[in-house]
Amino acid sequence: MLYIVLVLVLAALGLLVSALITASSLWAWVSIGLSVLAGLILVVDWLRRRRRSAAPPAPEAPAAPADSPPEPESPAEEEQTTLIPASGDLGDPADTPEPAPADASAETETTSDSEPGVEETPDEDVAVLADLDDEVVVVDEYPRYHLRTCPWLGPRDTIPIGVGEARQLGFTPCDRCRPDATLVAAHR
Repeated sequence: MLYIVLVLVLAALGLLVSALITASSLWAWVSIGLSVLAGLILVVDWLRRRRRSAAPPAPEAPAAPADSPPEPESPAEEEQTTLIPASGDLGDPADTPEPAPADASAETETTSDSEPGVEETPDEDVAVLADLDDEVVVVDEYPRYHLRTCPWLGPRDTIPIGVGEARQLGFTPCDRCRPDATLVAAHR
């Protein structure tokens, strides 16, 4: 139906343009007639859709006997909103268990997949590092810079960058390969 209306409107527009060019009122009246016809078709289509949506719903399936267990719902019938708690339904904070405190030995033993921690750098070394142009590498989407020999890098794609520039961009040193201590020791 909408395609028919589109064709009628385009024809009416073409006739209107030709009426203006030829100064013929006949073409203008035919253009108006096509526009009215397109409007009537839209109204008829709207009424048909409205009548279809107001049709009575299909009869429901007969109720199951009281002694039979209810049928489990399939995952497709479950709404996603049941998976996400509504605002204010997050539960009582007192019911949330406290995280177990991490001991110092667990912090130093990390797997090669977990992100490395930050190397502690003394202030006097930070001043030395700001002037260095030595190259370190960074990994996209990770906040640490590393030496090329860092075991954490593995097969990851690296981006070479100067250590001073890395610090200016907000990258922090890796605590596994300890680039700050290594570069300052090499500089001195």
